[in-house]
Amino acid sequence: MSRKRALITGITGQDGAYLSHLLVEKGYEVHGLLRRSASADVVNSRLRWIGVADKVTLHDGNLVDQASIIRVLQIAKPSEIYNLAAQSFVKSSWQQPSLTGTVTGLGATHMLEALRTVCPEARFYQASSSEMFGTVQEPVQSETTPFYPRSPYAAAKLYAHWMTINYRESYGLHASCGILFNHESPLRGIEFVTRKISDGVARIKLGLQETLALGNLDAKRDWGHARDYVKVMWLMLQQDKPDDYVAATGRTASVREFCELAFAHVGLRAGDHVVVDQRFLRPAEVDVLLGDASKARDKLGWEAETSLEQLVAEMVDADLARLRTHEHL
Repeated sequence: MSRKRALITGITGQDGAYLSHLLVEKGYEVHGLLRRSASADVVNSRLRWIGVADKVTLHDGNLVDQASIIRVLQIAKPSEIYNLAAQSFVKSSWQQPSLTGTVTGLGATHMLEALRTVCPEARFYQASSSEMFGTVQEPVQSETTPFYPRSPYAAAKLYAHWMTINYRESYGLHASCGILFNHESPLRGIEFVTRKISDGVARIKLGLQETLALGNLDAKRDWGHARDYVKVMWLMLQQDKPDDYVAATGRTASVREFCELAFAHVGLRAGDHVVVDQRFLRPAEVDVLLGDASKARDKLGWEAETSLEQLVAEMVDADLARLRTHEHL
């Protein structure tokens, strides 16, 4: 029996690394779309960190170049496609709104059109985002909650989300959207607030800096572990019928609370080190997000396994270990 083949865009990111590890463990032949950049020497650092760099096949390609996507699909011949690639840093989406729209929004359309042309029988996962809810229209957000995006990133994700549904309904594709709430890990990019906190706490504990500058401390998010969330991606593509699912923990916590947990983990007080810097405030803020993942639990048998306390401790410990060994990620 031949091995299943999967293609992951965004394979060198946090979710791509954890998903690669999951699929390799399940016996998949894993292929990834790799956007070449000047940082090619560290581009697969997350794949190395998680131990699968030599177990996946990388192909040069770019979501804004549909011809390259078609070529990679013809070579990889995937039965499952996970579209995780995006300009995913919300703050940068205000500085680069056109790029964000092109990569995050139109890029998904390029993937769908290439899929429809080359391998319409393949199953497709679109990484949607809880940021699409923006100014929340309901206290707890589910698959039926109206969207109200509050950033160029969220608007681009919403376009990709609806295009995926449109292609599913128009062409009968097995295309599903995962509306994932915030999910973090030791592999999160250093520019994201949770990793900025864990790295900052580790540096302060080791005497490398004294303060941690952050933006809005009162923003609340539903934070889970990326390792748990890639499981729901895989489960969605194993279903007979495509559908859209929220993945969340059902618990919300503020940036301030995240800080307090991180500092407490190393025996310090957040109030002694955290300062608010106006440069890190966004033009428009999403105040609170809280997800209802009951559909994923009931239909997929999925639920978040890692508590916020466990997530924070793992991230801080990983950054302490990196700094002690002068490893960078």
